[in-house]
Amino acid sequence: MTAFPDITPAIRAAAPALRGRLLANPSLADLTWFRVGGPAQVLFTPADEEDLALLLATLDPELPVTVIGLGSNLIVRDGGIPGVTIRLGGKAFGTVEIDGQTLRAGTAVPDMRLAKAAAEASLDGLAFFRGIPGSIGGALRMNAGAHGGETTDVLVEARGIDRTGAVRVFTHAEMGFTYRHSDAPDEVIFTSALFRGRAGERTEIEAEMDRVTAAREIAQPIRERTGGSTFKNPPGGKAWQLVDAAGCRGLTVGDAQVSEMHCNFLINRDGATAADIEALGEEVRRRVRETSGVELHWEIKRIGAPVSTSG
Repeated sequence: MTAFPDITPAIRAAAPALRGRLLANPSLADLTWFRVGGPAQVLFTPADEEDLALLLATLDPELPVTVIGLGSNLIVRDGGIPGVTIRLGGKAFGTVEIDGQTLRAGTAVPDMRLAKAAAEASLDGLAFFRGIPGSIGGALRMNAGAHGGETTDVLVEARGIDRTGAVRVFTHAEMGFTYRHSDAPDEVIFTSALFRGRAGERTEIEAEMDRVTAAREIAQPIRERTGGSTFKNPPGGKAWQLVDAAGCRGLTVGDAQVSEMHCNFLINRDGATAADIEALGEEVRRRVRETSGVELHWEIKRIGAPVSTSG
């Protein structure tokens, strides 16, 4: 594994009061569901929102900053991620607080845990989060949805820190949600979000969550090394149907494969590289374009650099 130059001493010198964990060149493969990818030049896990703001306020503005969550809808390329990669976690970003019909969740909270907390409080409208294998931070970025519900349906506001270290609060309208997309500035790192549910019956909500769980287990390869839905559904259509019609079910590149169970999922059969998985996705896109004329767009986020072949 190629290592980046160690810049952690310079970061600590610029911000000696940092309390979070700062690591040089850790592998990110174990932090993604695909279990592939290179190192982060720096991986920072802030102690709390104030610690995150301190880092962002003191970093060189030219240094790239990348945020990762649970790694469920993510390909980290084999060359790794230059600059500072930030991963939120712990109590500061991992709790859910309920007040009446509203829930404030840290952005490290898994989507399914938000659904469970809402059910336990007899709050309806958030059960769809049970079917999303990611965290609240990712849900805000991509207006995550499943089983007829989307983040936009229940979000009140989102809170984050911008690149200058300033706190920013975005109303629902300011998030600019569209299908699997938000218009919020890329530089903002979301730290929490406020959601609103509606009064419901706990037993009915939990039954709906059980249906969502059962549907996922039947239709999706959730026990494989996968990244969830690979491509966004095109207007008026289903990505998996186009992939299937293009003859791509079971297609392989290296040890990456289009799932036989659900062909909008790519899987790492064991020894795939990030390059294998991304190349497979691009081949699927090419074949779908040739057979149907439809341009599929990635839903999985791809970050980092490929392995350099120079020298």
